Amino acid sequence: MSARAIPLLDAVILRQAALDALPKLAPAKLVRNPVMFVTAVVALLVTLLWVRDLLMGNSGLLFSGQIAAWLWFTVLFANFAEAIAEGRGKAHADALRSTRSETLAKLLLHPEDSKDGQWQQKAADLLKIGDVVLVEAGDTIPADGEVIEGIASVNESAITGESAPVIRESGGDRSAVTGGTVVLSDWIKVRVTAERGSSFLDKMIALVESAQRQKTPNELALSILLSGMTLIFLIAVTTLWGLAGYSGTALSLTVLVALLVTLIPTTIGGLLSAIGIAGMDRLIRFNVMATSGRAVEAAGDVDTLLLDKTGTITYGNRLATAFIPAPGLTDRDVAAAALLSSLSDETPEGRSIVALAKGQYGQAEPDAKERHAQFIPFSAQTRISGVDIDDRRIRKGAVDAILKSISLTIDTAPAAFRESVEIISRSGGTPLAVADGQRLLGVIHLKDVVKPDIKERFAALRSMGIKTVMVTGDNPVTAAAIATEAGVDDYIAEATPQDKLAYIKAEQAKGRLIAMCGDGTNDAPALAQADVGVAMQSGTQAAREAGNMVDLDSNPTKLIEVTEIGKQLLMTRGSLTTFSIANDVAKYFAIVPALFLATYPELGALNIMHLSTPESAILSAVIFNALIIVALIPLALKGIGYSPIGASALLRRNLLVYGLGGLIVPFVGIKLIDIIVTVLHLV
Repeated sequence: MSARAIPLLDAVILRQAALDALPKLAPAKLVRNPVMFVTAVVALLVTLLWVRDLLMGNSGLLFSGQIAAWLWFTVLFANFAEAIAEGRGKAHADALRSTRSETLAKLLLHPEDSKDGQWQQKAADLLKIGDVVLVEAGDTIPADGEVIEGIASVNESAITGESAPVIRESGGDRSAVTGGTVVLSDWIKVRVTAERGSSFLDKMIALVESAQRQKTPNELALSILLSGMTLIFLIAVTTLWGLAGYSGTALSLTVLVALLVTLIPTTIGGLLSAIGIAGMDRLIRFNVMATSGRAVEAAGDVDTLLLDKTGTITYGNRLATAFIPAPGLTDRDVAAAALLSSLSDETPEGRSIVALAKGQYGQAEPDAKERHAQFIPFSAQTRISGVDIDDRRIRKGAVDAILKSISLTIDTAPAAFRESVEIISRSGGTPLAVADGQRLLGVIHLKDVVKPDIKERFAALRSMGIKTVMVTGDNPVTAAAIATEAGVDDYIAEATPQDKLAYIKAEQAKGRLIAMCGDGTNDAPALAQADVGVAMQSGTQAAREAGNMVDLDSNPTKLIEVTEIGKQLLMTRGSLTTFSIANDVAKYFAIVPALFLATYPELGALNIMHLSTPESAILSAVIFNALIIVALIPLALKGIGYSPIGASALLRRNLLVYGLGGLIVPFVGIKLIDIIVTVLHLV
């Protein structure tokens, strides 16, 4: 599947962002960004002063009105950019609930009738305890319940993480079914047993809602830096106010608070969201969709990658990988019989057997009509499929089922056959037996197939300092075999959703940043808790919405590209932060001499810009302060080129390019704006 890049200026996104930008003016939301909070407070104060002067008929309305307008523009633009970023994501818990409401159930009108009785479609979200639904091959079980009739093979990997399908039938201890699982063969009638709010999916929702992503170390460091810079310049402006009062310099409150905004690091404060959007947009080129810039940033500092096995490291369904013949036969003989006996098996395992026999062994599908073939479809009850063709009676299925059909047990089976079964079982695979009449032909090896080149990719992650940990609901034997083949650093077997969540929280408590790759509903809580939650597109909707990234190629090692983009985002933000700080220092030395020149003529030596008046200096600085954010957006979106250079080399480059640039640009920009303001008589 190929990702389609969503334009940053998409009309729908822009309209919604414009609506969302205004509620973000609420103090409780603005306070999360101290720079923008101070800017908004100052804008409000200047607006109130302008209204006061308007009502009292004071002079200077044009000047103070322009100051207020440019300050509000600065705040609203930052909020607008943040709203665009947030508009690309969706609420995790709401999305989980939508998966339940989008599933349609076949509600039986008369449960006591046969399976061919009347039924009507009903949203799974509207089912009540006691309702009876019909679930056939290919259908999703709509709610937690109990099988009251029928038998079926059910794929529970999306819920439990266990790759092998299970048999569910009425009576006994195999009658319970879970909403969200898929029936692979046959049919069952299910009586709903879970009230809304108490199902497995509801528990997943509760875990997702309780999960909170921590702030990254870089984000914490930047927050401290911006708060510190804001405090420093607040003290500086307060000192200037006192100096002005002492020296008799006429500086209005509007001028002073506007000066404060021009000096605090509003540039980086306003560009943070744009940088995040840029990171998300670059991910799209690698077929990865991100719902927040913070997730991309966190990817640059990931320490540990947690991967669900089924559907993430492996393809998800067990696939046929080899035909092991009995003595006196060849693997081609087993392949030919396995093909014939699997043509009526519509399960993923059956289709993989057909594909292996045709592809690797060149077996051709016979003309069933010409040879008078009678097919026996796979049944969850018999666990066997087969064909009667010519004079042959070929069967394929579970080892115990095939042995029973020819009056044997595992103990009485030929030694070579038993050895093949044991080897496959010890390796974590699943053996299937193939028989022709009363003769055992051999064994089919089914296994979770590890995705190609994944071991080399994990090695690349290891070289980047990222530890890989596989988590699975499979037993330790299967888990160890897959972990060894995939080349992960560690694994956790028989893991529950709570186990995954606990592991991530424990690692985060040690200061580590965790990435999680998963595809099932059982992965949703861990995906929500992880700093970087990468869901596979091939997985469930619950997983896709719980994560903050979705890999459209379902390649778990895509984290290599994600990490590089995250590091590029960090470099971009670091470079622009350097520019912003240098920019503020330059503005300080550009404006202050103009303000106090009349009182202290000695400052003329520092007034290299020769700004027209104190008022034009302030207005020019405020306009420059707003426009520089807009001017730097292309750089923020394009990003700084990533290269694995050392920290010292990176610091030198930033100081030379962005530090020096931040010192020079304000002098040039403010002077040009001052000339325009003076020519247009705006002050």
